[in-house]
Amino acid sequence: MKFDMVAFDLDGVIVAERSSWEWVHRHFGLDNSDSLEAYCSGRIDDAEFMRSDIAMWKKADPDINLEQIRKILMDAKIVSGARETVQHLKSMGIKTCIVSGGIDLLADHIGNFCGVDRVVSNGLTADAGGRLLGEGILRVELRDKAGALKQIMDDFAVKPERCVAIGNSWVDVSMFKISGMGIAFNPIDSESITGADVVVESDDLRDILPHLE
Repeated sequence: MKFDMVAFDLDGVIVAERSSWEWVHRHFGLDNSDSLEAYCSGRIDDAEFMRSDIAMWKKADPDINLEQIRKILMDAKIVSGARETVQHLKSMGIKTCIVSGGIDLLADHIGNFCGVDRVVSNGLTADAGGRLLGEGILRVELRDKAGALKQIMDDFAVKPERCVAIGNSWVDVSMFKISGMGIAFNPIDSESITGADVVVESDDLRDILPHLE
């Protein structure tokens, strides 16, 4: 393989759910379409977007805590072949990372299970007892996931042209642009299709591997 690193989005790529935030909303019977539209239109930033989502959870359950969120997220379905794909890449000496705007409770769990070298995702503030405080921890800006990926590339001394980025939506296009190859895996919008070098429609993540050789 001619690449040194493969960067994965989490939601919709390694796990089947489109958004870990949305997954929690559905558990409580909530709908965050208004705040999503406000974010996409630029009326609120990432911090306010997370704050709005968490506020909805706290309204549904004022005592909601990290352990409750963790239990909800553990029901997320891992895409077929995800662990095998990561392990195959590692066997070839290729570094792997997850860059996600999703929740770290899920991203870290999946990263550990698959054996990913680095996981960067967003978090939830909580008090000493684990009760949510209402703020998010911003590590990955959705509009600039490339910023987080660049830092990982620097940490592993990987040149951008030697990196592959894999995502499924418009927020992943910034990673495609700075990488040697962008792969849209089961893309959900036209931006990710037109922004990618390769489009893979499959229920098994291992189907990306032939495009890396």
